[in-house]
Amino acid sequence: MDTKAGGQPPGHFGRTIAVASGKGGVGKSTVAVNLAVTLARQGKRVGLLDADIYGPNVPTMMGVEAMPEPENEKLIPAEAYDIKIMSIGFMVPPGQPLIWRGPMLHSAIRQFITDVEWGELDYLIVDLPPGTGDAQLSLAQTLTLSGGIIVTLPQQVSLEDARRGLEMFRSMNVPILGVVENMSYLELADGTRMDIFGQGGGRQLAEASGVPFLIEIPMDPEVRQGGDEGKPIVIAKPDSAVSHAFVELVEKLEQTLPGLEGDSSGRIKIEVED
Repeated sequence: MDTKAGGQPPGHFGRTIAVASGKGGVGKSTVAVNLAVTLARQGKRVGLLDADIYGPNVPTMMGVEAMPEPENEKLIPAEAYDIKIMSIGFMVPPGQPLIWRGPMLHSAIRQFITDVEWGELDYLIVDLPPGTGDAQLSLAQTLTLSGGIIVTLPQQVSLEDARRGLEMFRSMNVPILGVVENMSYLELADGTRMDIFGQGGGRQLAEASGVPFLIEIPMDPEVRQGGDEGKPIVIAKPDSAVSHAFVELVEKLEQTLPGLEGDSSGRIKIEVED
């Protein structure tokens, strides 16, 4: 599907938030999915774009296997938990690798914006692949992002990579909404905390970089279980410490980002090539 010159976006987006990390395995997709679900549970109209072309995990984590048939030459996003979802994972057989060069990747990401019937959204949450490569650049060229969130673990190795992701946003003039520290600690049965990956690294990164430190997300085995079963932790266990952390994250983002009514600073800008 090629987007014709002069094409118009098939819907209107309010705030567009990219969730990124410098390395894999830090729970970036978990943060993106549970952030989207928390927003939807609060009555927001939410879209979730899985831009991790090489490792699309969002369909599994949201419990959806396929998207509806196209209508009027537009892709119709899948839906789960009142969220509209788009992912390359719907379009390739499970386990099949995508060996794409930059232009193909850029085209896919652009079409996930312009050729999808998103409708009216208050939030578009974008799950970026780890690293600082073609996908991040393509997204920045296609969207005007309201801001980016950096996800890290407390440990030093993760922080070094997260700093690269943070500086990537700065180089692309994307506002940095703050740092989320995932798997911050494990709370034991007696109430004590075990710092499996170290302590305080996310806050140190935020302070050193001059950006907000948003939340600490504790470890919980049900986060992994919910991701595998397609039932995010904020749905499966809404009273957990992890779920409360995501509510706090939404509250902080709502305070930071401009209002939706009458505000166009977070609107999507579509660039369509001739």
